[in-house]
Amino acid sequence: MPDWVIWVILAALLAAGEVMASFTFILGPIAIAAIVPAIVAAAGGPVEAQLGAFIVAAIASLLLIRPIARRHLQTPAKIRTGTAALIGSRAVVLERVDADHGQVKIGGEVWTARPYDEDDIYEPGVRVEVIKIDGATALVQE
Repeated sequence: MPDWVIWVILAALLAAGEVMASFTFILGPIAIAAIVPAIVAAAGGPVEAQLGAFIVAAIASLLLIRPIARRHLQTPAKIRTGTAALIGSRAVVLERVDADHGQVKIGGEVWTARPYDEDDIYEPGVRVEVIKIDGATALVQE
């Protein structure tokens, strides 16, 4: 089996590992780096040159690609739209919020709500924070 095929298989396995690891952006940049020695191997480079190219490309991709990817993963609150824009917002409890039902007012809109921690209970007038939106229900905590 040619060396370049081994590098391409390694790149595919690392990319699959990145997906399985829920995009931690560690295996992905290394997978991209594995393409460089595949090119060196396809050009007829010796194993030492392939390993050297892999090490340099892996370090470079981790230092360059990973920070950019992680920065783009977190969208600032001002750019978020839809229900994602509500996460982190403050709300006022209108109707008692417990594990079964409740209502809160978020930015002028009335939402059904339940506590993020099912054991919590919030009485009317209490200010809470929106932790998550589950369908049409806001999960809140004090």
